[in-house]
Amino acid sequence: MKRREFFKCTAATAGALTLTPFADIFADQNKKKYANDIVTLGKTGIKVSRLAMGTGTHGFNHRSNQTVDLGIKGLADLLQKAYEEGINFWDSADQYGTHPHLKEALKRVPREKVVILTKTKATTADEMKTDLDRFRKEIGTDYLDIILLHLMRDPDWPAIKKGAMDVMEKARQDGVIRAHGVSCHTLGALEAAANSNWVQVDLARINPEGAVMDADVLTVEKILRKMHNSGKGIIGMKIFGGGQLVNKIDECLKYVLSLDFVDAFTIGQESQKQMYDLIKRIPAASV
Repeated sequence: MKRREFFKCTAATAGALTLTPFADIFADQNKKKYANDIVTLGKTGIKVSRLAMGTGTHGFNHRSNQTVDLGIKGLADLLQKAYEEGINFWDSADQYGTHPHLKEALKRVPREKVVILTKTKATTADEMKTDLDRFRKEIGTDYLDIILLHLMRDPDWPAIKKGAMDVMEKARQDGVIRAHGVSCHTLGALEAAANSNWVQVDLARINPEGAVMDADVLTVEKILRKMHNSGKGIIGMKIFGGGQLVNKIDECLKYVLSLDFVDAFTIGQESQKQMYDLIKRIPAASV
């Protein structure tokens, strides 16, 4: 091989080796994301759709907008339509009163094809045992995929809730639940979750403007990244700031979709129109 040809060939080969990885990275960064992408929550092994069907808009005292406005059949219809679109993640809670609605939806879709998350306010071991039995009966299932301690505010919640936590861990070992964790509503509670080896899944408030979040955006980002790096599954909530940012939907979606430490996110949807609107917006906001 002539000297000039040798260097030309070597340069071309080196260029290919150098440029390909960067091209792959660039392509990955610009890959569209979809509501029905299947992602894994941390190290739990649980695979969920990127978008979760939130059922607790203004949820408290065993009711929510979904229970009031849609009723059992209407919400079950919405969950069924989501399933048909590849969205397999249902976000519920005892406080929302939506367990019977999930039970109706489970009459229409295979149980093993959907991931059910619910939440408890139990503190003691006995309260937790009662909730586990009641929740499964109300939803009509032998097991729960994810159960969270709901609305943690006290930074000492790991000590306060130890009785319930021990029961949840035993239930996970017995196959009654697949993963356990918390939803946090103060900075102290969130920091405690980050430092807890018990937490497998964290439901955290996150949006680009810090609306109704546990702290400023940069602080929350730092904690959630630490949690995710340790293997915890991170689910975002209050993506639209509890309704404060509904005039910035695309901006909020673009922000949460850019966070590599947020596995999935839940949004309370009150109609099929809203669901299909999100399905359309998410890929457009991801690039």
